[in-house]
Amino acid sequence: MEKKHIPWIIIPGILLVDQVSKILVKLNMTLGQSIPVFGDWFQIHFTENYGMAFGLEFSGEYGKLFLSLLRIVAVIAIGWYIYRLVRKEAPSGLIVCISLIMAGAIGNIIDSAFYGLIFSESHFNQAAGLFPEEGGYGAFLHGKVVDMLYFPVFRGNIPEWIPNWGGQPFIFFRPVFNVADSAITIGVLIMIIFQKKFFAHEKKTAAPEDETPGGTETPAGNGDPQSQNRSPEPGPQE
Repeated sequence: MEKKHIPWIIIPGILLVDQVSKILVKLNMTLGQSIPVFGDWFQIHFTENYGMAFGLEFSGEYGKLFLSLLRIVAVIAIGWYIYRLVRKEAPSGLIVCISLIMAGAIGNIIDSAFYGLIFSESHFNQAAGLFPEEGGYGAFLHGKVVDMLYFPVFRGNIPEWIPNWGGQPFIFFRPVFNVADSAITIGVLIMIIFQKKFFAHEKKTAAPEDETPGGTETPAGNGDPQSQNRSPEPGPQE
């Protein structure tokens, strides 16, 4: 497969899985509802936020708008970077990673940009509706990001000897996230692990020291620089 085709396969594929999963959860689950998948350690848990990956938020109306615009700028920059990578014949693994990150960013942009326009509000006792007659719950770029993947693998209490938090309940992994968040995280982690291999193509090789600019050859003298400065030996005197 040619490198230029990698983004066109990965990005639409991730977006399809991400948006289908979010729409199904939004239309069929009430806010805060959980569905066990594998016991208690993997659940589909419906929650929403205005923020970044894993539920991190920017508060206030201006914070939501700023975050949405920041995502759009980031996607434009990432798209330009992918174009450069393809042109420079960068490693396929690096193109895959950046494509995953871009797909994740676009997935959450779709939520914040359009979900407020096309869905009604989700409640703890009622699922949302699609294209409600009274209009959506929010304005353009003010929609909420849908999260549903929850992995509370370990539950316990923080040791008593730890100041301030001792004795409090502890859950790992507490954040709820979505497919788009997963794509971003996987892309970043793989890029960090293989950074030396991925970015080796950007290292410039230095020109050999025995070559002069313009490709001129070294003057005669068997490669000895001092031979160029020696005066010719005097011939026999008459």
